Amino acid sequence: MSQEINLASLDLAAIIRPGETVAWGQASAEPLPLTQALMAQRHAIGQFKVFLGVTYSDTLKAEYADCIEFFGYPGTGGNRALARAGKLDIYPLHYSQLYQFLADGRLKIDVLMLQLAPANEQGHYSLSLAHEYLIPLLDRARVVIAEVNDQAPWTYGERVVREEDIDYIVRTSHPPLELLHPAAGEAELAIARHIAGMVEDGSTLQFGIGALPEAILAALSGHRDLGVHSGAIGDQVAVLMESGVINNARKTLDPGVTIAGVMFGGRRIQQFCHRNPAVQFRAMNYTHGSAVLSKLDKFVSLNAAIEVDLSGQINAEVAGGTYVGAVGGAVDFQRAAQQSRGGLPFVALPSMAGKSSRIVSGLSGPVSTPRSDAGIIVTEYGVADLRGMPLSQRMKKLIAIAHPDVRERLEREAHGH
Repeated sequence: MSQEINLASLDLAAIIRPGETVAWGQASAEPLPLTQALMAQRHAIGQFKVFLGVTYSDTLKAEYADCIEFFGYPGTGGNRALARAGKLDIYPLHYSQLYQFLADGRLKIDVLMLQLAPANEQGHYSLSLAHEYLIPLLDRARVVIAEVNDQAPWTYGERVVREEDIDYIVRTSHPPLELLHPAAGEAELAIARHIAGMVEDGSTLQFGIGALPEAILAALSGHRDLGVHSGAIGDQVAVLMESGVINNARKTLDPGVTIAGVMFGGRRIQQFCHRNPAVQFRAMNYTHGSAVLSKLDKFVSLNAAIEVDLSGQINAEVAGGTYVGAVGGAVDFQRAAQQSRGGLPFVALPSMAGKSSRIVSGLSGPVSTPRSDAGIIVTEYGVADLRGMPLSQRMKKLIAIAHPDVRERLEREAHGH
């Protein structure tokens, strides 16, 4: 049986052992009262480790590395301050690989902190805003500490949480974190128009996070019978499902149901998913696994990049010498879309970042997606379909969608002048 504890009397030093590793749900799924208590009590615990997904709170600070060793798969959001300070160790894994590393204990998590929705009529708690990598950890962690937040949405997934799965319960009431993306600019809107013109009715979509994917989804408002099978979903999914554009009617797997791993959005998507069986959450071996993705026809992957070189190599991890992105699931989805009947593997990015071109002759960071997996690159200046193209043709196509001010320079660099 789980033990109920008042937040004010929660003594994490009596629960967490020195040297252990703590993890929690990413983005809006972060159990803020628990993570804030963890940071405040870190000296009492001693040296320990924290595994991070995407962080959008201000809970973590570089000075907390006096007791804590931070590591994880992304440098996104709040993790960037840790990365800039050299206090974040990165696991450069494809997201599809992460499940097995967690499930078999190669990446060992000792203490799992959860934000759960209150129990339903059957006494089952819900993983609420994120299921993905929390599911394998429920069976592996030595201790599970659950914040039961009565404002967290109750969502459907492959697994519920029962009382016997939890060691300690802390009951709270507060709005979960919201991820509000900035408004799309002209470049993002132009990219969205290019992509929307190529997506067919009845396609099944996957998309990343941020203003650009939201703009692309908004541009699909005139489409019909779209489906979703994605690692993340945001507010535009709620908008398009409410309008009937996304109804999953023609999906070749999970018809009638939107499949996702985590919510990356605000109150709109949170409220829409509450007790809504038309949205189902899964672990990442289902959202990202090749055996699952191979069953989806007309699968359209929509992912972003930091920069693309003239051969089609993609850097989605490092900008300006700082780890800001992730290997993530882009390659998983890119390959699935390449192999899908009628699939489209998009990588979208504005042509410029400040005064720097994002179409480059040589990457300034690692190769996150190799040129052998190059698909369709889109900027506001057009579309470069690299599938089946030799290097000479790729070069021409990519220069043609670079910003006009840099095309001549890219031509010279490409030919060694």
